[in-house]
Amino acid sequence: MNRNPSPPSSEVEEEEDAVGNTVYSKHWLFSILTRLIEVISPEKPEPIVSPEGIQMELDEEMEHDICKVWDMSMDEDVALFLQEFNAPDIFMGIFAKSKCPRLTEICVGILGNMACFQDICMSISKDENLGQVLLQRLCDTDSPTLLETSRLLLTCLSQPEVASIWVERIRENPSVYDCVCFIMSSSTNVELLVKVGEVVDKLFDLDEELMLNWIKNGSCPSVGPSVDDSPEELPDFKIVPCVLEAAKQVRSDNPEGLDVYMHILQLLTTVDEGIQAIVQVPDGGKETWSLLYDLVCHELCQPDDPPIIVQEQKTVLASILSVLSAMFASQTEQEYTKMRKSKLYFFFWFGDMPLIGSLIRILQYMEGCGKRAGDSSKESEQEETATADVNDKDFHLKILKDICCELLSNMLQELTKENTLEGLHQGHLNEQTCSCAFQNLLPLYFASVESFLEVLREADQTLADNLEKRFPSLKVHS
Repeated sequence: MNRNPSPPSSEVEEEEDAVGNTVYSKHWLFSILTRLIEVISPEKPEPIVSPEGIQMELDEEMEHDICKVWDMSMDEDVALFLQEFNAPDIFMGIFAKSKCPRLTEICVGILGNMACFQDICMSISKDENLGQVLLQRLCDTDSPTLLETSRLLLTCLSQPEVASIWVERIRENPSVYDCVCFIMSSSTNVELLVKVGEVVDKLFDLDEELMLNWIKNGSCPSVGPSVDDSPEELPDFKIVPCVLEAAKQVRSDNPEGLDVYMHILQLLTTVDEGIQAIVQVPDGGKETWSLLYDLVCHELCQPDDPPIIVQEQKTVLASILSVLSAMFASQTEQEYTKMRKSKLYFFFWFGDMPLIGSLIRILQYMEGCGKRAGDSSKESEQEETATADVNDKDFHLKILKDICCELLSNMLQELTKENTLEGLHQGHLNEQTCSCAFQNLLPLYFASVESFLEVLREADQTLADNLEKRFPSLKVHS
């Protein structure tokens, strides 16, 4: 007896409709893409429109559905499906025509998720038209869109296969500099500032030429092309004040963001032009020094913190001290005829002793970390070698120690009897702190220690004698 074939099971239909190995529906995703096309090419007028473009607001159902796509696009199978059906081209049309900030934000966000996958990122990056349109989003006035655009750029810059494409594209688009500086100097959105800072940090780390161009941009009027939705009448930004303003905004709410902006300043000091940009701003670098000085002396690695705090703050401290050291060294090379030595310039602003006290405290905390590590394995070695042990085990701590010692040695070498008496009176200098300083500075910075000891002998002969007994190598040369 013949029988008709059974109808296809719902399970088979679901498998054929599934996107890759996911449970997401191809038909549903395709319907959303179709609706997006209708948004930018409506068959009939939408109820809520702008005279300058397409609808200003998304209806609730459309926003809900496209947000689902945004979440789903973190899956590689979904991202590949969107790529196959030309979602980037659809989004580019939306960027060009839509005046709905929420729609633009979501579409940039979806692209950001798609760019997490190497092949798709390569495709997006090689599309010159899409690349230019995305860079224009940096001139948007909508903070959520700016955040998603920055996240997308950082994702692309973090992939070695395409990073150079974006660096070159940004280098050839001067308006990016103005838009980024505008964000850093005027935004109060901490999340946005952190992400933009990460983009700038990555750019400077990838390409010194671009960094030099941005440093020089502050000394000449902007020649970048105007963008319709860019901030009007942008001033001639200088990179250093913009970075400082952003750092001030994030310092209290986001330690990671502060770390990012301090690293940007550190990268600037790796070229002479960057150092000059820092010390030759209208205030002669005073604002930069003031911020970094305040962070070291009053915020980071404080007396009531446990020594282990230096592990948590080692990277931001290394960046800050590196910039301070570069500024100090630069000032020693410049002539201020009305002052005894230009290296005392900053001392006249703030006094040197609190900073010296903070540098020694950082070294003391590093010793504390070293002794804890030693106690957990075996008994610690002699006092003069305990610090070196922990530094060998931690690359970042070693960097911090090296930078800290360099700055401390330069500052100790410039102390006068009056400075030293002030330090003794304030408690920044005593036998314990001086011993810690000598222990870390010797033998590499012998000349600086010897010079300071001579000054100390004039201020406190007994303390100088005690230190000579603890460090016999100094007595031999005295």
